[in-house]
Amino acid sequence: MTAIEEMAGMDVLCSDKTGTLTLNRLTVDRNLIEVFNKDMDKDMIVLLAARASRLENQDAIDAAIVNMLADPKEARENIREVHFLPFNPVDKRTAITYIDSDGNWYRASKGAPEQILNMSKEKNEISGKVHAIIEKFAERGLRSLGVAFQEVPEKTRESPGGPWTFCGLLPLFDPPRHDSAETIRRALNLGVNVKMITGDQLAIAKETGRRLGMGTNMYPSSTLLGRDRDENEALPVDELIEKADGFAGVFPEHKYEIVKILQEKKHVVGMTGDGVNDAPALKKADIGIAVADSTDAARSASDIVLTEPGLSVIISAVLTSRAIFQRMKNYTIYAVSITIRIVLGFALLALIWEYDFPPFMVLIIAILNDGTIMTISQDRVKPSPRPDSWKLEEIFATGIVIGTYLALVTVLFYWLVIDTNFFETHFHVRSISGNTEEVSSAVYLQVSIISQALIFVTRSQSWSFLERPGILLMCAFVVAQLVSCTQRKLLNGLYLSIAYSTFRKSCLKMPKFLCVLSQTSLWNKMRPVGVIIHF
Repeated sequence: MTAIEEMAGMDVLCSDKTGTLTLNRLTVDRNLIEVFNKDMDKDMIVLLAARASRLENQDAIDAAIVNMLADPKEARENIREVHFLPFNPVDKRTAITYIDSDGNWYRASKGAPEQILNMSKEKNEISGKVHAIIEKFAERGLRSLGVAFQEVPEKTRESPGGPWTFCGLLPLFDPPRHDSAETIRRALNLGVNVKMITGDQLAIAKETGRRLGMGTNMYPSSTLLGRDRDENEALPVDELIEKADGFAGVFPEHKYEIVKILQEKKHVVGMTGDGVNDAPALKKADIGIAVADSTDAARSASDIVLTEPGLSVIISAVLTSRAIFQRMKNYTIYAVSITIRIVLGFALLALIWEYDFPPFMVLIIAILNDGTIMTISQDRVKPSPRPDSWKLEEIFATGIVIGTYLALVTVLFYWLVIDTNFFETHFHVRSISGNTEEVSSAVYLQVSIISQALIFVTRSQSWSFLERPGILLMCAFVVAQLVSCTQRKLLNGLYLSIAYSTFRKSCLKMPKFLCVLSQTSLWNKMRPVGVIIHF
């Protein structure tokens, strides 16, 4: 229930790019592969990258590289694997130590170009060229994958080996999801600002943001620490994070900082994640969202676990949460209104006319009202177009105004029946002012019918007759009206006998308004139970 409430009020969603905004189905353009080692060609670069990939339990990058081979078995052909270093968010690379057919030991690695470049012996000589190519790829929305190679003369898996040789760069294209742009537009219309959080280069993030229509006002993760900022950028870090469309080159620890600062700015923040290192940020966020195929640690730290990839699932959850939240608000306003109406209305009748409304009738009204109000859990409602939250002052003020108005209407109705000839004059009916049973029946029907019809007012955000209710609610209302009218006609005498013989004697020595309060207390305790359980 807390997750539903927070999701309904979420106004910022920090979303992963890969797999959420994009398909995470990578392809490599062989024609764009850049070779840096004169003793190798493009096929050799692909083969080394494939050797540094898993053949089982592959991620998207491994699958894209291995599928470039004519036969995936070529990745391990004529070699014996000694050790494989899997990818992790800190090192951002994979590596394999293997023995070739001649008994020589080698190590191949693929990963983030910066990581591969930093451990290469040619770093100073080729750094400018590597960054230029990375930038060129990024401007086209392509990620870069570095490949390196080294000999291991010590022939042990623990040895550091010889110097690393930077072999080449592979361009990776991850196409956006076909529905991402439309989903982001829907999110913005719902008042949810989507921020892209990615580990890719800044240029890639901006290009993806441009394609998806989410803006290009993005910054590198170093700006979170106050470094590498534009000289003309005078915004403090917290305002920069609030106004940014996204961040690039992000590590898991940056996600936590982003969530923390946004929460300090009074935002309700949702965060997506899939790895162990994402767990702190998912736990910190108001709504932690574990994406499809996430780790057990991420799922445990999250409030919501997605079973399907994509941003549209999250937006659908927002709409569903707001619909449920709107139903809860409708019920709360209704409960406050009816409580004020019953207590105030019958208290005034008791104080002014010393009128005792049969308490058994209050119980009947409660049962019929509960049957009607419980159907709002399946009612057709309009989700709020903006992030929603509990505005208790507004809810109670609305309930008090409606309840007071209805209480005064009941008092006016009783006065017209008892002390005037209004109905006889205008509707040409006989007077019932001297008949206690008929007066009680009239008051009962006035209270019961309006109480059940009140739900059509509290469920609407504008004019009630402009918002069509659900079929189940309409049927429940009609049945309640039929039961109210029928039972008062057929069982009027029996009810009055039970009411007066069971309850009225206990009120003879009590002030009238205390009697009214005692009569309505049972109803107020029973009524919320059924609706809350049904939600």
